[in-house]
Amino acid sequence: MRRLFFSASSVPTSAILFLLCLAFATPVMHGQEHADLDAYTLRFTGFWVYSQPFGSIHGTGNQGGFDFQADAKFNSYNIGAGRVEWKFTRKNHLFVGALPLNQSREVVLARPVVFQGQTYSAGLAASVRLQNYFITPGYQYDLIRRKQGHIGIVAQLDLMYVRGSLKVAAQTLNGTQQAAQASSGTLRAPLPVFGPDFRYYPIPNSERVFVAGDVLGMYFFGYGNFISSYGTIGVSLNRHLNLQGGYQLSSHIVVKSTDNRIGLELTQRGAIAGLQLSF
Repeated sequence: MRRLFFSASSVPTSAILFLLCLAFATPVMHGQEHADLDAYTLRFTGFWVYSQPFGSIHGTGNQGGFDFQADAKFNSYNIGAGRVEWKFTRKNHLFVGALPLNQSREVVLARPVVFQGQTYSAGLAASVRLQNYFITPGYQYDLIRRKQGHIGIVAQLDLMYVRGSLKVAAQTLNGTQQAAQASSGTLRAPLPVFGPDFRYYPIPNSERVFVAGDVLGMYFFGYGNFISSYGTIGVSLNRHLNLQGGYQLSSHIVVKSTDNRIGLELTQRGAIAGLQLSF
């Protein structure tokens, strides 16, 4: 049997150089082709939200309540929100976020208001306060992750603390002395929510501009329901820092009142803007 082989001297030097260059260039080209434009390990996000609340809070056992617009006169307000994220593999993320809301108003009641079994007469000067804090640990898995973006699924636990209070100082109304009154109710609830999250870079091979958003929600049968969504457009200033602006389309939560739990109906929507720092 005749054996076939090539010696180094039988192959042109230019061909050897070409093959060597190709061998080294192929992995590099492959890595560049599939490199994520949104590559990072740690990410810090801070948002400013200009929001307006709609809805009401109800006392335990449906013992009255007050409306955030008609009674409390809560207009648009500024909220700060933050999130820290760790992407520990290419498609797996852990994160925790925080959204604090502490709103109070001094109003003159336009109608009689009953809250937590106490009746407040129309015309009284009252102090109304709503405290609403969310801590949101969660996990995200990217079902699809490509160079130009991803589509993922988020599982998040909304640890919610809500406190509503209504107070009036001793005062005279229509010639009648009114005693000081105060009532409040507190709600603590862990709400699991799920939904899709996406980020997309529309310009091929460019991380300069992107769009992002999510839709999260859950129906809790007799307890209530929750849904939220947002959309933003982002501009990358450099590989670590980007600016985002957009709109919170809806954040709607319903918790039904029971004999030992206050009820809440709260819808918020408004403009959002923020900074995102990635490493």
